[in-house]
Amino acid sequence: MTRHFLVDDDLTPAEQAEVLELALAMKADPYGYDTFAGPQSVAVLFDKPSTRTRVSFEAGIAELKGHPMIIDAKASQLGRGESIADTARVLDRQVGAIVWRTGDQSRIDEMAAHSTVPVVNALTDQFHPCQLLADLLTIKERFGDVAGRTLTYYGDGANNMAASYLVACATAGMHVRIAAPASLQPAPDVVARAEKIAEEQGVTILITDHAEAAAIGADVLATDTWVSMGQEEGAEERLADLEPFRIDSRILSLAKRDAAVLHCLPAYRGKEVTAEVLDGPQSMIWDEAENRRHAQKAILHWLVTASAPPQESETDDSTPDED
Repeated sequence: MTRHFLVDDDLTPAEQAEVLELALAMKADPYGYDTFAGPQSVAVLFDKPSTRTRVSFEAGIAELKGHPMIIDAKASQLGRGESIADTARVLDRQVGAIVWRTGDQSRIDEMAAHSTVPVVNALTDQFHPCQLLADLLTIKERFGDVAGRTLTYYGDGANNMAASYLVACATAGMHVRIAAPASLQPAPDVVARAEKIAEEQGVTILITDHAEAAAIGADVLATDTWVSMGQEEGAEERLADLEPFRIDSRILSLAKRDAAVLHCLPAYRGKEVTAEVLDGPQSMIWDEAENRRHAQKAILHWLVTASAPPQESETDDSTPDED
């Protein structure tokens, strides 16, 4: 069965932990894995602009001995109306995996439904699972473990990063807090999804509009840009609502003394986070950005391996010795 990575909980807790361990091993030995030796191509499609996603996937696939086939989806026939299903049927005969940075989640779900090779969500409007693997890897490196830690996300609770923090961190056995204005709360179905996982993992989910209370005792403070692509309309109102949810030195002082600060970038200093915090000693953003490469290599390798048909064991046709 072909495995895909479309939403954070497409991996079980045990599988997620396995991928993170693999990412650590790959970071220590970046050229030691030949997942796409040949080289086999991996299609990396972009409906949206990117810096970190393109750089990390392109470099990572090359390190896995593969050829990153970078495709501007808008300039392809897909961008001119060819169906996603037909595109999938063409691509999966040419490549070892498909990576797509696109819009609505339904698009990548449809790609996966018609692909015989693994499909990886490099960002949709609803989820950003590869970023969360990188974040969890960064937390694991910083603290030695992730289970039992508390992460507080500040900002737009209705965006894809908040959704992935809820689902991925619950899967990792972390307590998750979303601190966001009442006008930008997470979707109820995402919260319910995370709460179900959290209950199974013995951890908690908190959705609050009290910025200071959400920081108390947190191991990790995370944020994201306040105005993402496509949200430019009504930006002034959004910024006014989000103003109390900036991560600054006061908020950071309420977290644990050794708390880490994460930001998936691009960052706008003075808006969602102050320069003092983002460029300070507790910021892990550059490790986080690098870890996109290692985490994405790990998920690609894991998916390809998990999707491979089982090897037939050799049978011994010889006649057994008689007593």
